[in-house]
Amino acid sequence: MSKTFTVAILSAALFAASCADPAANKPKATTSPSSNSNANAAANTATAPAASTDVFAGFKATGTELSFGPETSKIEFTGSKVTGKHDGGFKSFKGAVDLVGDKAETSRVIFDVDMASVFSDADGLTKHLQTGDFFEVEKYPKASFASTKIAPEAGKADTYTVTGDLEMRGVKKSITFPATIKIANGSADVKAEFSINRKDFGIVYAGKADDLIRDDVVLRLDIKAAKK
Repeated sequence: MSKTFTVAILSAALFAASCADPAANKPKATTSPSSNSNANAAANTATAPAASTDVFAGFKATGTELSFGPETSKIEFTGSKVTGKHDGGFKSFKGAVDLVGDKAETSRVIFDVDMASVFSDADGLTKHLQTGDFFEVEKYPKASFASTKIAPEAGKADTYTVTGDLEMRGVKKSITFPATIKIANGSADVKAEFSINRKDFGIVYAGKADDLIRDDVVLRLDIKAAKK
């Protein structure tokens, strides 16, 4: 085998790896109108902004309130385009778990994310993510999530299907995704990795004509909630 041919094969392999879609082998969240569809009818079109929701307004735990933030937890993402991918996440967020009966299925989780705290593996991209092409953080400074149902998977320990309202960039949708939840000693650990379609939340920037951005973005939640 010639040296030139070997180099060509290696180059092709590296290029194929860089182009792989990171969302291809991840569970895909299902998306539907939010649980409060009358108040958020505009959001269902993903074209008009809904009124921003403060998920902590009026929040009162009916069980044991557990809290979490960036000191113990992570909210991260991976986006990709034709030529490769980028990893990122958020440095500032706050959340709470209302732990009821020491069971995930009777509990709920909420969190707010400071969208201006976004970071990525490239400084230029981080700044671009803050603009109107993506999160438009000056107009939409916050994203939020509030669970509406947590259902156990039959025969699978610590495995659940979580449904909740996700609001981002002024659009609120109900999403459903798989998660691993462990309750022990009055604390809750939640891990989830799934993909969502960014266009469902009004992020429609296509990217460069020769380097288009893929629609599906991988979200990763690693939450460790404990008593304050």
